[in-house]
Amino acid sequence: MFLLQLTESRYRVLVLKPEDLLAEGIGCFPPAGSPGSFELVELYGVYATEATARIGQLMMEDLVSMHKEYRQFYGAEESDAPQWMKWDELELLPLELRQIVSGADGTDFGGWMPLYSAADVKACMLKVECLKYAEEACYGGTLIIQAFSSGLEIGSCNWGISGPKGSISYISSSVFSSAAAMSFNYKALQRSDVILYSDFSSCNGPDEFDNDDNCSGAAGNSYSNLSSDDVNSEGHDTLLNDDEYLEEMEKLNFICSCSVDCIKAGGSVLIPISRIGITLQLLERFALDLASENMRVPIFLISSVAEELIAFTNIIPEWLCKQWQDRLYSGQPLFSHVEMLKDGRLYLFPAIHSPKLLKTWQEPCIVFCPHWSLRLGPVVHLLLRWSADQNSLLVMEEGLDANLALLPFKPMAMKVLQCSFVSGIQVQKSHHLLKILQPRHILFPEILRQHIGPLETLFSFNYYSENKTVHIPYMKEDSELDIAVELACQLQYTTLKQQDMNISRLKGELMIEHGRYRLHLGNDEQVSSQPRPLVHFGRIDLNNLLTALQKLGMNTTLEEVTGAAGSHEASRIHVSEPSKAMIEVMEAQTVISAADENIAPVISQVISGVLDCI
Repeated sequence: MFLLQLTESRYRVLVLKPEDLLAEGIGCFPPAGSPGSFELVELYGVYATEATARIGQLMMEDLVSMHKEYRQFYGAEESDAPQWMKWDELELLPLELRQIVSGADGTDFGGWMPLYSAADVKACMLKVECLKYAEEACYGGTLIIQAFSSGLEIGSCNWGISGPKGSISYISSSVFSSAAAMSFNYKALQRSDVILYSDFSSCNGPDEFDNDDNCSGAAGNSYSNLSSDDVNSEGHDTLLNDDEYLEEMEKLNFICSCSVDCIKAGGSVLIPISRIGITLQLLERFALDLASENMRVPIFLISSVAEELIAFTNIIPEWLCKQWQDRLYSGQPLFSHVEMLKDGRLYLFPAIHSPKLLKTWQEPCIVFCPHWSLRLGPVVHLLLRWSADQNSLLVMEEGLDANLALLPFKPMAMKVLQCSFVSGIQVQKSHHLLKILQPRHILFPEILRQHIGPLETLFSFNYYSENKTVHIPYMKEDSELDIAVELACQLQYTTLKQQDMNISRLKGELMIEHGRYRLHLGNDEQVSSQPRPLVHFGRIDLNNLLTALQKLGMNTTLEEVTGAAGSHEASRIHVSEPSKAMIEVMEAQTVISAADENIAPVISQVISGVLDCI
């Protein structure tokens, strides 16, 4: 999630993917560096895509339901904290668990807070302003905020923020050729003043920018002899190849192949994966593979929000990849699970103790259920049932410490398959992307410094890190101004002597509307051709003024006036003939003092002659 700080404790939150709402809950967000704890802040508003908001809400409601069930089984309803959080119990925990609870130095223990309730989830969703992709939201008339698909997950996005003084693009984990969600719309982020790059998936890869022969820096890069069109053409081809899609399909096919083998041996398959896009793809693959093997194996989706989630997936074609959209437009069902529900191959149940589930239950089977942590929800009960079965299979997503997660279920005879799915921009593609986007400045996270290497590019960049302020070069010296054509045609311009510009006077109101400066005349104000008092513009050139006065026969002397600290305060020109007068030239004003009232207008006219007048 991306936070825009408005005041010391007021924030605007830009949600990137559904999982971010799990942390946002009651107006909480995880402090930097403390992923297990939450702190209260005043959220002034939350922006999210429509799909992210709905899926995130369902995930929060499911988490609250699982937590309620957990407390019913393992803790008193009135207890504010679990038994294991008491000091005497903490000392009995294994070292790894104790470090998770309290941190390496014991300082994180105070950050734990009670989980939000169903009422908190409802209050949270009232703060969310939902957007479609590319839809504009205007904050305070100053900032235009837009969400663009990132390709990582259904509804996930990157953010573009623009205003009168420039534009910022926030790039999170993104996938160019997604197998489920709408692909990464990187073209919408082109030519931003600043890109805040926040894709951390490169941290898990061995490659670096400067180790890629095809992605060298500007000093000796492979694009040096190519035009910008050639660069963009070659870059687009590199970004849009099918490598990511094929890699994803290969992993999904492998999971299905291993699952079919286990089912043939009499075992069952347990899949506690939280990403809805992966779940939908696996359902598609299972429908094909089981049909090809002529196997009728029940698939159970067990969750308190299973029916709502599946129903929602049938009405979101605009958030899906092109392959699934084409299927809909050709008259086919959007997903295979529609037919699977009709013919009894797929079942949806709210809980593992549901009476209908107990009547329908059959093994071997395939079960999709929460929670990926293996600590909450139906997965706990099913792991206890199948952990001793060497023919059964547990499919986990990479990123979770499998040894620690499976500790309560050991000894484990059950097979464990831990998979990593495409979750961000590959290092080899990052430089091609930045060459196409052509930002003026880039902010990389400090953690990526070793992966980026000494990258010399056509744009400037620096690194940001936790709790440190980064000063960004001012990118836009001038601001654009919208002015009505009728008003512009009536303005009378004067060319300034000292600067190469035209200037005109008017009386009106300067406003910021929809992220742009706009000039309006008041209701009672009109541009008039009648002469108005002159307004002098610019600084007085003393040499030119002295020369002009001497041409009129005046004897003059120049005196520089300094302050107590030696700073310059004013310049005084003393006129001795034809009569005494003094001209005091200061930073903000010029004062004429004369004994003869006839000489003052003459001096004033001379000063006007050396200044620009409008």
